[in-house]
Amino acid sequence: MTKLVISSISPASSVQDGGRFGAQRYGLTPSGAMDRLGLAAANCLVGNAPMAPAIEIGPYGAAFTARDGAVRVAFSGAPRSAEVGGRSAGWDTSVTIADGETLKLGMARGGSFSYLAIEGAIKGEPTFGSLAVNARAGLGSPYPRPLQAGDELGVSAASAGPERRIDLPAAGAGPIRVTPGPQDDEFSEEAIKQFLDSEWKISATSDRMGYRLEGPDIEHLHGHNIVSDGTVNGSIQVPGNGQPIVLMSDRGTSGGYPKIATVITADFGRFAQIPAGTSFRFRAVSMEEAQAEARKFAELLRTLPDRLGSIESFDLNVDALQDANVAGVAVSAMDAGTWQAADALVQENF
Repeated sequence: MTKLVISSISPASSVQDGGRFGAQRYGLTPSGAMDRLGLAAANCLVGNAPMAPAIEIGPYGAAFTARDGAVRVAFSGAPRSAEVGGRSAGWDTSVTIADGETLKLGMARGGSFSYLAIEGAIKGEPTFGSLAVNARAGLGSPYPRPLQAGDELGVSAASAGPERRIDLPAAGAGPIRVTPGPQDDEFSEEAIKQFLDSEWKISATSDRMGYRLEGPDIEHLHGHNIVSDGTVNGSIQVPGNGQPIVLMSDRGTSGGYPKIATVITADFGRFAQIPAGTSFRFRAVSMEEAQAEARKFAELLRTLPDRLGSIESFDLNVDALQDANVAGVAVSAMDAGTWQAADALVQENF
């Protein structure tokens, strides 16, 4: 079987897909990709289903080597440098790693998570219909933990055909949009205004379970304990210390802290990509606007195949280009000897 061997990888990296659903009432967390658009775009580039399992790569670099055959992969999400066998590769594209070649990815730029999809998808044993890794629960496949150097993934051999690129819309800008509540009545109007008007940063102690926010303390009206109730991705709890926590993909399914607001579905991936220490703000929107934006986001995911294009490859003969002397004679402003050589060439030709 063809394999993709992990040579090195960022600590916060694991296999993720669209998540596992239908069992939250039993306390089973959904998990799944932090940025669903990044996951779907990478999968689309190699012909997989949008929410098929792929490798979610944390902020630092990674390297992968093909063994026993060529492997076609694609990358999307937070951009980073990409190099295959010493050749540069564009972002939001597919690329084929020849047998024995290594794909090297640099650090993420302007985001936190990138997605490496593999043609034919990652092979594993689903748990409740998903390969998504939740390390705390010991769930996921082929490894129920973060990936590490030396891990091997059984994959399909690369198919023939041109590589592809995808034209994604520019990432949204501005505040992260939220809907109030469901327990906004546990906070005064002044506290809610402070929450919306303040500048926040994501703590370096954050993880896939929750993003801890650094900013002003938000005071409760009636204490910080409520009867535990259900949570969703983007629920913003305010614990006793007044520092909000935004619940992420590996969240618990219920919680006992009041929730001042909820990040809307369309902005959840953009929020997940904010690097630790980067400042941002929140903006409240109506439920109607949140639902409209959710429909737009779902339509974007559905129409990703329409954004694909082929990459026309060509072979560059460097020796022939040098022999053609396209640029004439090169000179150096710091080397007078090259000026004389240029003058001699001009006189010879004229």
